Parts: sequence; C-alpha cells; structure tokens
Amino acid sequence: MIEFDVRTTSDNIGVVVPRGRLNMVAARELRERLTGLVEAGTTRIVVDLAETTFLDSSALGALVAGLKTARQAGGDLRIARPTESVLTVFKLTNLDKVLRPRDDVESAFHG
Repeated sequence: MIEFDVRTTSDNIGVVVPRGRLNMVAARELRERLTGLVEAGTTRIVVDLAETTFLDSSALGALVAGLKTARQAGGDLRIARPTESVLTVFKLTNLDKVLRPRDDVESAFHG
C-alpha cells in the first residue's frame, strides 16, 4: 500500500511525497497526481522520495512521464532525498543523469 502527500509551496512548487512501495499499481496514481499538478498550473514539481521504500520500472516510467509533462508546460520535475535502494535503481538505469537527485526539497529549485 502507498500513500501520497501532495502540497504546493508558497512559491508555487508542487511537492509529491510517495510513502511506501512505488510499484505498477502505485505508478498509475503517481502519474495522475503529477499530471494533475501541471494541469492546475503547477509546473515545477519535486518528488520527495525519502519515504519511498521501493520502486520498479513502471514507477520510473511515471516519473519520466511527469518530467515530460512538466517540461512541455514550461516547468521541470526534480527528485529529492531518495533512499539508498531507490538511488540504486536510478543509478542502474542511468536515470540519475536525467533526474539528478537533490539533497532536500527546498534546494531542488533554489540550490
């Protein structure tokens, strides 16, 4: 089971915090939440992965789709605070070169 916290900061940055396992079922919801933020006008998004215990290829696909959606709207998507196991997946797939992990949510766009 996974939970998502979604908020928008005072400077209009969307923050999505997935808590639990980002698998095929959860990836669909992640994609919908990222698209929803962009459609609502929040085009700069940080996905805080500090409480994500696992992610699979479908979750990676959802993140890349979110990145594409945000960039097409003139924004960007960044990841912050990945756990060691999540970071390993990013490194194995070379996605750490595309979605460079940030140390914290606050510096993802201001660092």
